[in-house]
Amino acid sequence: MDISTLSLAELKQLQKQIPAEIGKREEQEKKKVLDEVKALAEARGFSIDQLIGGAKEAKVRVSKPVAIKYRHPENTALTWTGRGRKPQWVEAWLGQGRKLEELAV
Repeated sequence: MDISTLSLAELKQLQKQIPAEIGKREEQEKKKVLDEVKALAEARGFSIDQLIGGAKEAKVRVSKPVAIKYRHPENTALTWTGRGRKPQWVEAWLGQGRKLEELAV
């Protein structure tokens, strides 16, 4: 295909069509390969599930929110869990000669 003769509008239209066509063809190729693998497994006396260990779902680790350990006494919206770098408001508090224990919840 000689694209040098296409107009700008035709090139832009072609540019939009290409990703959709690539996706469609990739899905077709995946299905074809899966069918070939299934046929090979069945020819050897197995199912796909037996070979890959069944359709195991990935375990998703859900982390719980970390409890707040420190809160600013005047502005309760300012909190810190005690993990990571100290927030600026904690640094300022300590810079005034105050103690971290005063902020403990």
